[in-house]
Amino acid sequence: MKKIGFLLICLIAFTSCKTENKRTESLVDETIQENRASDEWTYLFDGTSTKGWRGYNAKVLPPGWIIEDSTLTFKTDLGLEQDYKGGKDIIYAAEEFDNFEFYLEWKIPEGGNSGIFYHVKEGYDSPPVVAPEYQLIDDLGYAKIHDLTAYNLSLGYTEKPNELKPLQQTGSDYAMHAANASQKVLHPAGEWNSSKIIFTPKKVEHWLNGKKILSFIPWDEAWYEKKNSDKWQNSPDYGKYKTGFIGLQDHASPIWFKNIKIRKL
Repeated sequence: MKKIGFLLICLIAFTSCKTENKRTESLVDETIQENRASDEWTYLFDGTSTKGWRGYNAKVLPPGWIIEDSTLTFKTDLGLEQDYKGGKDIIYAAEEFDNFEFYLEWKIPEGGNSGIFYHVKEGYDSPPVVAPEYQLIDDLGYAKIHDLTAYNLSLGYTEKPNELKPLQQTGSDYAMHAANASQKVLHPAGEWNSSKIIFTPKKVEHWLNGKKILSFIPWDEAWYEKKNSDKWQNSPDYGKYKTGFIGLQDHASPIWFKNIKIRKL
């Protein structure tokens, strides 16, 4: 009887161990699958090709957009704000995206200005009137080179109209939501920065150099109130599309981009 009891105990222990091993293996497999899913990034620019990119409302890349030192570069002289005409914005036109996590690295010169657009649709004068923009700019030096007075007065900024306003600074949802200045770590002009946008219908997040600097809910009551009370009140289609292209802005400024990638959510 003792031998039988001992054998039963061994059998139960072996079965329990085998079940636990299967459970552990299952958990490991689930973790691996989750990690694989989180790593499903698509490179929109990998340093070797501009395939998929073209000008907004155009069939080819505008002059000035080239690959230089494995970097997507807009090679131009720095223009002044009052002389800027626009028209050389580019889009990744191979695919439209709705919900996503987007990442890139960028740098600008002193006085530089650019931006990242998403949910871009063509057929308009330019992306800003239809697509939200993650602002990229030289926060410290832009207003020293460019005269913002007339532009800011046209928007109703009567106090210190020569200054770059929070809604116009790096990481902000341009002219809609200001980035949290207390969380910003912005590397100066001429140095590389990284930016990330996470978009879902429940929440939009802007990240800069590994820190979350902005979060808002798209299309809620507060969003429409902002949209209809400031710069975009006369742009009826601004921000309304729930899918579209990724775009990069020409703003009469040299700019450099690398490691441009996106992950669908």
